Amino acid sequence: MIYPDRWAAGHTLGQSLLHLRASNPLVLGLPRGGVPVAAAVRQVVGGDLDVLLVRKLGVPWQPELAMGAIGEGGVRVLNDDVVRRSGIRGDQIESVEAAERAELSRRERLVRERVPRVSLQDRTVVVVDDGMATGATAAVACRVALTHRPRWITMAVPVAAPEALDRLRGLVRETVCPYLPRSLGGVGGAYHDFHQLGDEEMLDLLPTSAPPDR
Repeated sequence: MIYPDRWAAGHTLGQSLLHLRASNPLVLGLPRGGVPVAAAVRQVVGGDLDVLLVRKLGVPWQPELAMGAIGEGGVRVLNDDVVRRSGIRGDQIESVEAAERAELSRRERLVRERVPRVSLQDRTVVVVDDGMATGATAAVACRVALTHRPRWITMAVPVAAPEALDRLRGLVRETVCPYLPRSLGGVGGAYHDFHQLGDEEMLDLLPTSAPPDR
């Protein structure tokens, strides 16, 4: 299966999420590539649309391995098993967090001046990305979402490696993925159009966004 683009993938994914329509879900896209998928999902299932602003805290010598994540409102989650196995010192965690906190603050200023935050508390939340190769980013994003006390969390992606879904077991109430290839070389391989979104393209997809004051 090859999706034409993220929007088409979101519509396909939305058909697998129709059981959540009656719950008035809050669909949260992971910036940036998850946002067009989330926007299309929301078009199918209804509810509200927002972004989940998080930054992965990567192990300094293996950045793709998540030792934790930070989110809006000062939220920080650590994967204690990764920290313990990697032997990461406290000062190394603080150094990585400082750099990621600066980028998170930049994105938060950019987004929240135009898109009001929607509360996750007591909501049925659908966290959406454009795919999962390892599941590390999705896992830490869901951990951050859990700190806001939603009623239910579904992690939904158009494509994933089977082992990525295993990483989320016990962390969310359900995972939904229409396409599980035996071998996923990279998420982009499941799309004809997998261009990198800019900030403005992402913001234009959010229904609550308004042009900034000139």
